Amino acid sequence: MESGPTAELIRAQLRRLRLNADLSQEEFGRLVHYSGSQVSAVELGQRPLDRLFLKRADEVLKTGGLLASLLRMAERDGQPSWFRPWLEAERTARQLWCYHPTLIPGLLQTENYARAVIRADDMLGHDEVEKRVAVRLDRQAVLCRPQPPKFVAVIEEAVLRRADEGFRGLMAEQIGHLLERMEHPHISVHLVPAEVSTHVGLAGPFTIARGEDGGWVGHLENQLGGTTIDKDEAVAILSDRWESVHSEALPQRQSMLLMKEVMTSWS
Repeated sequence: MESGPTAELIRAQLRRLRLNADLSQEEFGRLVHYSGSQVSAVELGQRPLDRLFLKRADEVLKTGGLLASLLRMAERDGQPSWFRPWLEAERTARQLWCYHPTLIPGLLQTENYARAVIRADDMLGHDEVEKRVAVRLDRQAVLCRPQPPKFVAVIEEAVLRRADEGFRGLMAEQIGHLLERMEHPHISVHLVPAEVSTHVGLAGPFTIARGEDGGWVGHLENQLGGTTIDKDEAVAILSDRWESVHSEALPQRQSMLLMKEVMTSWS
């Protein structure tokens, strides 16, 4: 359940806006398709803040999306302390270079792919899975802002081919999404072909971000979370490894052709 100052602000604003609109909890509930008791539980913090509920509340109360925006802030506030520095670096980046040996990078994942990946952790309940999916999709807004960063991703061909019969539809949708994103001039995706058996990137995923001040920071993922790297020497090592990985990958046009070939091979 969401807690913290931003979540409390959402509940207080919801109640204030409802009262200013001269609506009882029952009346408001009918407008947003919830019961009055559910509205009360949300306002009292006895029920989790729900995206659909707040979206409908914004529409009924004509807030211009205020409550939904505050929920996104609350979700960022709720991220682990180790992840917050990277979220800020990612949000303000002018360039993002990302390599992942086993997955589609988060900024390029479809909702269905993200849900399948996050759900693989059987320690997470349904609500936590959906919350993490929503946060991941919200992060993708960085690629749609008016002046987006130049985003370059390198992934392994094997990532696209690792799909059993039940997963093929999901992967076909994901590859189609990659191809659509690659039509944008600021987004490039390159595949390391399967015949490249070993290279330095296989040690693990990493991302490097260049900020507005021209400085670079890196991010390393691991099984327990991740680490933001800001020491010059360490960032320089990651930059060298990026150049090595990028040099093994196919040019974008050839990568697109290979993606289409993978999709065709499944039909």
